[in-house]
Amino acid sequence: MTQAELLAQRDALIVARSSGHLEVEFYSGGTRRRVTYRSVKEIQAAIDAIDRDLAANAGTRVTTFLPYFEKGL
Repeated sequence: MTQAELLAQRDALIVARSSGHLEVEFYSGGTRRRVTYRSVKEIQAAIDAIDRDLAANAGTRVTTFLPYFEKGL
């Protein structure tokens, strides 16, 4: 997919997530596609996957920092 297609798909997913709709329609490779997700969590996973693809195309990595704290007794 081209970067423009990925960005358009990402935008459609963000609009669906913020509006609460689980069905997303977008164009990919000249074809109109309609995808129905089961939950907002699945939509977020799709957005995350697109972000990783965009980062890979740009030559960067998406990193997540997960701190772990322990009370020192």
